[in-house]
Amino acid sequence: MGNEDHVKESKQDFVHRVFESIAKDYDRMNTLLSFRRHKSWRKFAMKKMQVRPGDTAIDVCCGTCDWTISLAKASQKGKIVGLDFSSNMLQVGERKVASESLQDQVELIEGNAMDLPFPDNTFDHATIGFALRNVPDYRHVLREMARVVKPGGQVISLELSKPTWPPFRFIYYLYFQRILPWLGKLFANRYEQYQWLPKSLIQFPDYKELAEEMKEEGCFDRVEVYSLTGGIAALHIGQVRDKARSS
Repeated sequence: MGNEDHVKESKQDFVHRVFESIAKDYDRMNTLLSFRRHKSWRKFAMKKMQVRPGDTAIDVCCGTCDWTISLAKASQKGKIVGLDFSSNMLQVGERKVASESLQDQVELIEGNAMDLPFPDNTFDHATIGFALRNVPDYRHVLREMARVVKPGGQVISLELSKPTWPPFRFIYYLYFQRILPWLGKLFANRYEQYQWLPKSLIQFPDYKELAEEMKEEGCFDRVEVYSLTGGIAALHIGQVRDKARSS
């Protein structure tokens, strides 16, 4: 597919096609993408979230369900929903959920992050991992996540970010833009898809800008931000405001 076709194809359709095609290799490539750090970042996020037994959560753009499973284990008995628009990714996640014997606690739904199929104030937590930069309108998705979370609950984004130290940033971008697509070709036989992923990060705000944008939305009483591994990733936690005070 040439560049002129990318213009005609919506971002949502293109991203859907990307993830449908890389689902079986996603976990392996995620390890390459994050320099093997994604598990420790998620562990840090879970520590900061302090999920309590019985808490409910929705994992938006859940992919292959690693974070969904972590939430279920922390909650122990609370209902956890994993939502993604890629049926191929959900199939991989379904096998993982089954292998952990969490089918009764975890519900997987094929759906759109831009229009969450739940009423207001449904969940204690809403998470999105390594996907906010891929949605058509990330601010709209943050508002949707805040909508379905109870007042005082949390909206959490764990996302790749931009290194802050200039020499490291240069090396990281060199890896991300030049080397990563060839690794995608070598390990997953996908060049175009992994060529696009670095572009999605360049167009996405850095962690400080995203924190300010979350504050501007008016959905949150407080926004915490943590830069991880020299800025390769960032964790944002927004405490959801009472909707009556937001309107």
